[in-house]
Amino acid sequence: MFINCRGNLIDLSEPKVMGIINITPDSFFEGSRKQTDKEILSSTEKMLKEGASFLDIGAYSSRPGAQDISEEEELERMIPKLKLLEQHFPEVNFSVDTFRSRVAKEAVENGAAIINDISAGNLDAQMIETVASLKVPYIMMHMKGTPQTMKDLNQYEDLTADILFYFSEKISAARKAGIKDIIIDPGFGFAKNIAQNFELLNKLDLFKNLELPFLAGLSRKSLIWKTLNSTPEDALNGTSILNTIALNKGASILRVHDVKEAMECIKLTGELNNYV
Repeated sequence: MFINCRGNLIDLSEPKVMGIINITPDSFFEGSRKQTDKEILSSTEKMLKEGASFLDIGAYSSRPGAQDISEEEELERMIPKLKLLEQHFPEVNFSVDTFRSRVAKEAVENGAAIINDISAGNLDAQMIETVASLKVPYIMMHMKGTPQTMKDLNQYEDLTADILFYFSEKISAARKAGIKDIIIDPGFGFAKNIAQNFELLNKLDLFKNLELPFLAGLSRKSLIWKTLNSTPEDALNGTSILNTIALNKGASILRVHDVKEAMECIKLTGELNNYV
């Protein structure tokens, strides 16, 4: 499976790592928050040296219960930092984490190569058409409600079947609009409780039926640290364990705070699979 990022074909038949850079003051993992230019450039350089194929830039915190900010504030946070990154790392495939079509458009105009939308178009009716017109890969995630309301919207008839049906409809709409490169994100932690997150991970291989690459975003999330009675800061080992499970179930991209450790998961899992 290949995706086209600004004319470069990237092979996702071998798993890749997407590093997280949050230019927000309130993301759930304090270690991911990067505010100054120096912090952002240093973190980017480190993740690239460690092997990241993509870097995901977020200016809107989507953790459960996060404060809503305006489109203007999101743009004021995002665009100057994206310009800075594009100036220093022009060859890098930057993904922009946004559910707003205007932010997506301005981000791509300023160097972004991928749009990563937590709502798969549900929070902005113009998003699907906008991404199609921008001709960039689109990561569509499963979520119900908004970051402010999703915690109470975790009722399902059949969790995995409901999410697969959701994606079948979203993929159809995206294809109809003309989006060529689609990546699926089942949305760990979004409108799902801890038990549901583990159920979803256990059945993650069913997403191969969609015949599209899928992304696993498990890094330091509460299903790890709450289960271990720990904190996000102490959740790296648990992240590596669940990332390894996700890889064995077919994940094409690991979206992580810790690139080096994720690359090690990919290398070791790949060696193991050589002997299957």
